[in-house]
Amino acid sequence: MVSLRVVVRVGGSVVASPVESPLIAKYVDLLKNLKKQEHEVVAVVGGGVLARDFIRVAGELGLDESSRDWVAIFVSRLVALLFVMRLGELSCGSVPVSLDEAVECLKHGKIVVMGGLKPGMTTDAVAALVAEKVKAELLVKATDQDGIYGKDPRKHPDAKMIDRLGFDDLFRLFDEDKHKAGIHQILDPEAVRVLRKSRTKTVVVNGFKPKNVLLAVKGKKVGTVIC
Repeated sequence: MVSLRVVVRVGGSVVASPVESPLIAKYVDLLKNLKKQEHEVVAVVGGGVLARDFIRVAGELGLDESSRDWVAIFVSRLVALLFVMRLGELSCGSVPVSLDEAVECLKHGKIVVMGGLKPGMTTDAVAALVAEKVKAELLVKATDQDGIYGKDPRKHPDAKMIDRLGFDDLFRLFDEDKHKAGIHQILDPEAVRVLRKSRTKTVVVNGFKPKNVLLAVKGKKVGTVIC
């Protein structure tokens, strides 16, 4: 198998809604497996419902949009820290808080695990930015749906999954076209903008089955491919 530089975006909707320790353990094993196969690996983890709960509390306290974003960022970093600690010496030993830190960690042959970076973007955008920065060949997003649908399957039972999309097709599929704290859609608007620029091949898969990530890395037919 050809070794790849891979970014794995683990949705908070999968591992943090609520926090699922058995699933986190499975994802840590998956990252180890990818590393064993000589892939270079960056994982970006979201905060899910836990982060949105804190965003709600921050809002009730009268905090502004930026402050609500910061609360969500720290929740995602806390979830990422669980990955880092479980990975032990295979990890950087801490959660990188900048793209440069992530690059440096990857240079040392470690598995990088990140959460959020700054207000105004979700961990989707972080994954897209780090993929662009390290020139990743593939970004795999593990989410709470089987892939990308023509319309929201949670609202429309007749929604059909799309097997393949072009980068320029993404904006017309999503309801939101700008960031807001707690935004919840398959790919956030900033991530879409970055991917349209970088053209990083992206596969969106059902994250409740971690093996789907391995299938995507192997080039097997799974989820929705964006290229």
